[in-house]
Amino acid sequence: MFVPSILLKQLYTRASLTKTDKGLSFSLKNRLKDATIKEVKWISLDGEKIPEEKISLQLTPDSCIPVKVLNNSDGEPFALRQTITVHLDIDEAPCPEKRKLGICFSASPFGKLKFEVEDNITAPGQRSAFIPRDDMDDYGESIIKTRQEYFESATGKKIDHVGKYSIDPQALKGNIEHFIGVAQVPIGIAGPLKINGEHAQGEFVVPLATTEGTLVASYNRGMKLLNMSGGVTATVVDDAMQRAPVFIFENARGARDFVKWIKENFEKIKEEAEATSSVAKLTYIDHFLSNKFAFLRFNFRTGDAAGQNMVGRATFAACGWILDHYKGIENFYLESNFATDKKASQINIMRTRGKRVTAEATIKREHLLEVMRVDPKQIDYHGRVAGVGSFLSGVNNTGLHSPNGITAMFIATGQDVANVSESSAAMMYSELTDDGDLYISITIPSLIVATYGGGTGIGTQRECLELLDCYGRDRVYKFAEIVASVVLAGEISLASAISSSDWVSSHEQYGRNR
Repeated sequence: MFVPSILLKQLYTRASLTKTDKGLSFSLKNRLKDATIKEVKWISLDGEKIPEEKISLQLTPDSCIPVKVLNNSDGEPFALRQTITVHLDIDEAPCPEKRKLGICFSASPFGKLKFEVEDNITAPGQRSAFIPRDDMDDYGESIIKTRQEYFESATGKKIDHVGKYSIDPQALKGNIEHFIGVAQVPIGIAGPLKINGEHAQGEFVVPLATTEGTLVASYNRGMKLLNMSGGVTATVVDDAMQRAPVFIFENARGARDFVKWIKENFEKIKEEAEATSSVAKLTYIDHFLSNKFAFLRFNFRTGDAAGQNMVGRATFAACGWILDHYKGIENFYLESNFATDKKASQINIMRTRGKRVTAEATIKREHLLEVMRVDPKQIDYHGRVAGVGSFLSGVNNTGLHSPNGITAMFIATGQDVANVSESSAAMMYSELTDDGDLYISITIPSLIVATYGGGTGIGTQRECLELLDCYGRDRVYKFAEIVASVVLAGEISLASAISSSDWVSSHEQYGRNR
């Protein structure tokens, strides 16, 4: 299996080359896929190969085997995200100058892997001034306790609530580093909300994690109103997750010709990208030329995962193949800031990032008057006035507060909360029907959600997803429809409160904590 050289070097943990009592050590972390190390062929320092008898591998805190034993065995497991510490019984002094470290080994299913990196040798004990960690088991009870004590000594304060948790720290690998405890956010429920989606069908009671008074009550009121008029129709209309590398050339013609070559070789690039994942599917590559730069925007479908890391790995592999097969590239960056990860942007509004989903409903006039004490004409007029305010401010959302509901659901269900920055974009639209009722809809063009992977499998987060029947595979479109429907409930509730002047009085009644 071909692994691009640029991807191979990621196996080495930067700044891990360290002087020890017995020589040197460095770390390798599997960032490819589950594998088995079959044989360490050689390790070199500044081009000089180190004798086999001076090399050993620490696979677990309690297991360190000589390379000679490994090479005469059937191999040792090297799981995805596993770290192996390599010990070299050689006498080398710490030095700020870079040293060349070469590694060659065979691993199933990849075959022979060989790469060279540069790093300086760190003095022993240099890390002791920093946050305590255990390279072999950083989620064990002992190291967590040590870090809590370090934090208490550094701050002069006592850890109490933070250190009490029900989740298994060992399940947090890949979710957090330097773990010491949890932040507890209150969860309330709103609903039920009737949804007529293609994937979410029925009534859903929705968990909302927040410390903002009136938020749950407001969404609950909106859900009641929507239910009276038949519920919400929700539709996922597009799905894409991006990584956007930039390639730099001598001049604009070089960039132009490169884009032509990319188009001609799309199928091979797709093959290389998708080889890194059983889920990621490269659908198309946008290109944007400026100066002597070629910006490529790789667009993937990522199944039930949000997929930023997934598409990062896939794009990195594809770019490795490109760099190995196209001459004339002067420089390259995996991310050009054009995917706008964790940032609101116009391109995501236009081109989709995550799920593009619309929620819509027609609300009867009599129901608005009964529940909200407001006429559809008042909401429609306020919406047109607020549209001018949106234009003047340059905001990325013509609605009122969609990030409120999105953030509360994200915290409750283990989403990456920073994705609210992109998911906050929304286009609100309303109109009066011939019968005097109110049609209202909202489109969220860059809703980044997951029902599998990331933080969705942790304790309370998984539990909240399971309560919505949205945990696991083949559930992400259903969850996206629920989120958009909840957002619509919050929009009509707040729009009614503002239009009827109930907004301040509601906060005074429910939102004061003093």
